[in-house]
Amino acid sequence: MVASVALVTGYLIILAVVAVRARAAREYAEFSLAKRSLPLALIFGSLCAAYVGPGFSIGFVGKGFQGGLLFLLVGLAYSAQNILVGLFIAPRLRSLSDCRTLGDAIGRKYNRTCQILAGIISVGLCMGFAAVMANAAGVVVQDAFGIPKWIVIVLIAIATTLYTSFGGLRASVMTDALQFTLFTILMPVILLFIMFVPMRDGAAALTYELTAATAAGFRSTSWVQILGLVVAFLLGETLIPPYANRALATQTTGASRNSFVLAGLFSMVWFTVMISLGILARAIIPAGTGEDDVLLTLVKTVMPPAGYAILLVALLSVIISSLDSLLNAGAVAFTEDVIRPFVKISDRGSLICGRAATVGIAALAAAAAVAVPSIIEGLLICYTIWAPAILPAAVLGLWLKKPRPLAGILSMLTGAAVALSFKVIWHDAMEIPAILPALAAALVAYLVGHLVSAVFVESR
Repeated sequence: MVASVALVTGYLIILAVVAVRARAAREYAEFSLAKRSLPLALIFGSLCAAYVGPGFSIGFVGKGFQGGLLFLLVGLAYSAQNILVGLFIAPRLRSLSDCRTLGDAIGRKYNRTCQILAGIISVGLCMGFAAVMANAAGVVVQDAFGIPKWIVIVLIAIATTLYTSFGGLRASVMTDALQFTLFTILMPVILLFIMFVPMRDGAAALTYELTAATAAGFRSTSWVQILGLVVAFLLGETLIPPYANRALATQTTGASRNSFVLAGLFSMVWFTVMISLGILARAIIPAGTGEDDVLLTLVKTVMPPAGYAILLVALLSVIISSLDSLLNAGAVAFTEDVIRPFVKISDRGSLICGRAATVGIAALAAAAAVAVPSIIEGLLICYTIWAPAILPAAVLGLWLKKPRPLAGILSMLTGAAVALSFKVIWHDAMEIPAILPALAAALVAYLVGHLVSAVFVESR
């Protein structure tokens, strides 16, 4: 207990030192995109740190425990998404040199109304994702110290908000790189330790449990549900505000492209390690262990106290790295896409607005965190809304020569409305994942808007 407290305290001090070294953002251009000066290595590390957060660590270990390789196949859809974004979308986004957010890019391709609508959706989704991250922090610290979850959520939100509002994107990216390095060394070490120390015949046990878990996973999941999961992981995080901001903040279009491709390749290895930990856990911990408790219970069971304390610090680090990215991206989207289209404010005013928005988004996310059902389920809700509401308008806008504003507006409104209806009101009616009808409706709405606009323009 004392060792865990000491390690957590020491880590937070190191984090504060790194954030201070990143310097306070003195200009809005520095707060929002670090003056587009970030190199490939930092962007790659920051992207990986953002996605290897609690969903792709705690969540994936739990899914491996329950369904074996099923969720590894689902995760590979996310890997493919990163590579495809790197090859076809990130360079086009980065080429829009005067844009600071995805909403800004949508506004340049369509009109101001589309930018404002995209900005509102971006801020809302950043808040939702941030609530999932804050909830995960509560799960980790509550397990270790028995502190009430809401107290942990408030403390983590305050600590992350302080350095994110202080240093902006540069502080976020630099601390992310530190957290990414720590976690990517630790987790494979834990996997190897479990395979060859407590289990000794870890390879044989892994093979046995893999077969049993995978068979159980496919038996309990319909093909329609699997399709929904694959689509959700393929599209659900595509160009979410933190990723879009990193694509825009790179020094060159080449760095933007390569950082996403490398992050996608790395995620394949990462998912394999996480799923393997979950499968091995089946032979060590009770079968009824909760999905979000598998990793913590496993490490507490097989590792010495110091190992558990180090894992605690590592988990907090990836949670904070995801949270700081979301807070910064949400604040920039609020300033750039919701406020500035209506009010002409100075650079200093924009910086103050961004910092205030960081605090506001963190407070609302902390309040909503207690309602998150589980880490993966929380992410899937966000994916279900984001992909239909934004992606058709964003991707088609980047590729079409003359995107029509009406098409973008109808697509965003229809996608968000159908996703919310299916997910919140009808609760995935008839076991059809909400993301599938919502995406179809958004694409149809885009086509209708495009055709109506084209006919109207030609008739004039």
